[in-house]
Amino acid sequence: MLAPERGRAQGLDGVVAFGPTAARVRFTEVLPSTMESVPNASASRELRGLSSAEAVRRLAQHGPNELPLDQPRSAFALLLGVLKEPMLLLLLAAAGLYLLLGDTGEALVLFVAVFAVIGLEWVQEGRAQRALEALKQLTSPRAQVLRDEVVVTIPARELVAGDIVHLAEGDRVPADLLLRSGTSLRVDESLLTGESAPVARHPDRGATALPAPGGEGGAGLFSGALVVAGHGVAEVLATGPRSAIGKIGTALHENERERTPLQREVDRLVRWVAVLGLGLCALVSLARALGGATWIDAALAGITLAMALLPEELPVVLAIFLALGARRLVSVRVLTRRIAAVETLGAVHVLCTDKTGTLTQNKMRIEALVSPSLEHHLRDPATTELPPEVEELLEVGLLACPRDPFDPMERAFLELGERVLEASGLLHPAWENLREYPLRRDLLAVTHVWRNEEGAGSVVAAKGAPEAIFDLCRFDPRERETWRARAAALAQDGLRVLGVARGATPHERAHELPDDPRSLAFAFCGLVGLRDPLRADARAAVETCRTAGIRVVMVTGDHPETARAIARQAGLDADRVLLGSALEAQSEEELARTLESTHVIARAVPEHKLMLIRALRGSGLRVAMTGDGVNDAPALRAADIGVAMGERGTDVAREAADLVLVDDAFGSIVEGVRLGRRVQENLRKAAGYLLSIHVPIAVLAVTPAMLGWPVLLLPIHVVFLELVMDPTCSIVFELEALEPRVMREPPRARDSRLFSNQLILRAITRGALASFGVLAVLALARFESASVEQQRAECFLALVVTNVGLLLAARRGRWHKALAIAFGATLGALALTLLWPPLRERFSLAELAPLTALRDAALALAPLGILVLGRWLAGRGSRSRGITPSAH
Repeated sequence: MLAPERGRAQGLDGVVAFGPTAARVRFTEVLPSTMESVPNASASRELRGLSSAEAVRRLAQHGPNELPLDQPRSAFALLLGVLKEPMLLLLLAAAGLYLLLGDTGEALVLFVAVFAVIGLEWVQEGRAQRALEALKQLTSPRAQVLRDEVVVTIPARELVAGDIVHLAEGDRVPADLLLRSGTSLRVDESLLTGESAPVARHPDRGATALPAPGGEGGAGLFSGALVVAGHGVAEVLATGPRSAIGKIGTALHENERERTPLQREVDRLVRWVAVLGLGLCALVSLARALGGATWIDAALAGITLAMALLPEELPVVLAIFLALGARRLVSVRVLTRRIAAVETLGAVHVLCTDKTGTLTQNKMRIEALVSPSLEHHLRDPATTELPPEVEELLEVGLLACPRDPFDPMERAFLELGERVLEASGLLHPAWENLREYPLRRDLLAVTHVWRNEEGAGSVVAAKGAPEAIFDLCRFDPRERETWRARAAALAQDGLRVLGVARGATPHERAHELPDDPRSLAFAFCGLVGLRDPLRADARAAVETCRTAGIRVVMVTGDHPETARAIARQAGLDADRVLLGSALEAQSEEELARTLESTHVIARAVPEHKLMLIRALRGSGLRVAMTGDGVNDAPALRAADIGVAMGERGTDVAREAADLVLVDDAFGSIVEGVRLGRRVQENLRKAAGYLLSIHVPIAVLAVTPAMLGWPVLLLPIHVVFLELVMDPTCSIVFELEALEPRVMREPPRARDSRLFSNQLILRAITRGALASFGVLAVLALARFESASVEQQRAECFLALVVTNVGLLLAARRGRWHKALAIAFGATLGALALTLLWPPLRERFSLAELAPLTALRDAALALAPLGILVLGRWLAGRGSRSRGITPSAH
């Protein structure tokens, strides 16, 4: 056994537990012995933090801890953006032409229509912005602070001077702080200083002012810096604009990213239609002018056609769908940091996921202790006794953990140790931690050196991958093979296996210790097996991915047999396990081929994730990757979708990611995929509807102009249809439920477009079919020698009814409340326009007899009715043969 505890009580290196299990633990920090050599250490006041009342008072006095950046667009800015819309410019041009003609009444109506369109666009822009602002609040940084002597997690913007904050590796420093206590804390201050090399920070209880940023030593920690190693407790000195970064006016917001592929695709589609529209506009205007019309009449005909063709609603619909889709993701505990990720998530081909905490519960429990003399399995989770043969194994394993463990494995050591070792005096709370050697890529083990107050020298404790511990203990081949077999036996049962070793050194000061723990002498203590149960929904989520054509790859640092056992529990094909070392030996092309039949990567480090992403993306696949640590950030940034952990993830991982899992659960990612596919499917339906409805409008604008007939479609009619189409798309299609078939189809290819040529052709075909109905109504009206106003009224009714028919043709599924409201509002507005004399006259329409209106509606819907009937019969035939009908 190691020497028992003696001496005065000590604090836990001045740091308290800040994990979920410690979130409501009261504590009073006592100055550790390591502070005795620090200047001004005599100021040994306790760090109790602020009371809630005092924090509220200071927040009201000094304002929130934030810089004036990324402010939401003001109402005026939104209005300016709306006024730049092409549709509004065309309306204003048309109103100006009516004024030139002396028709002030028509001009006034168009000006009113301008305000109506502005109001609609403004409301929808504001709706999207409010959705994004709500998401921004949800994804804002958090800080763990001491309030009323209780550890709580609060938004970083609520920090005030005097707060006591805990920092750990991967955290972003939330304000200007003074480090009061800590262990091996190093920070990256390149945001302020431009120096990429991390610098050390040392505790100072007596400091009252911040030094200049940069350089080694000192207790100053500056807002925006990144903690790259160690942990500590610090006191807030300055917040928001009073911080160093606030004083020099540095903006912390990210550079504006280039437009996403989906946005560029929408831009291309709108440009293509706009060019076509301008060409037809010029052609129609020329034809009217050559046919004897005045140039103003010709210009009005051209403007009407341009308004009819321009699908300017599409970018607005895209923005609204993505913003509301991001809000829907919140309901499945997924936060969106990059709005375009909502749609991309639905098109992912490969989902690379961590094992611990994502597929599993991240609730470790020690189940096996294997010393050289005894293999002991803990059947009772609440046991308070251990055989003496394995007590030292647990004692050394606990010394290989920090005093305030946050990692679930290390907490498992602490929880068992506190139950079974306290009575025998083997917890050693008085020992001083001289140094911590962190996990490295070339040594998958953590080593702690403790000054032994009971005698000369220091005690060394290490734990990590069994192979790494075998190396530290310098096993001969026979010993290595014997213990490797015992580790494999534990791993095959699904246990995560760690090796534990102890050592001793005569050094009693940190600067005397070697830089590499392999220079120390170690003796093997044994193996520890920990179980992390699979999440209840993990297997079903993996099966959902398989059905949806998504490949799941589990990436873990565990022993290959542990990884294989957990993968099989989750329903993954685990016949083949690829080791991280084998992964490094392959080229990107070879790795991509290997991954076609490999779903489990073991003994992996964060750098291997980046290799996986490059290989998979290089083979034309979209990749989602999960991660939580500082070193995961490059992989999260490189993936098509980076997914950070909300519970155990670091700030830097969350900043690099596109999505954040609130509960860290794999099932939440899969639900996000489901919602992503719903968004992209509904976007396709909305785009198809918008493209198709513009065809009959354009046909009705072009046909009379080209044949020399009186103009039937006027700008005010297009405005009416515009006011119908925008709300219909943004409400009806956004609320469409996901069709079951969508999660049974593979994701679209990386080089394919969401708005494919097939979709565009289908939409134009539907629109052309609907145009036959409208032209039939026009032909019948002319055959009956109807007046121009009568023809216009019949064609206007046919267009609105066709709009309803095209909406039905573009969607699938059951009726819902929003659809009924949209139909009711559309038909109600049509009835008001046709039946109320003042409005009918303003639209230049004649009164229609009820039978004529019913005949025209039926005639307009007849071609679409044939289309819907044919699709229903085709779908019924496919279902009878067990085939799922395709969309649209």
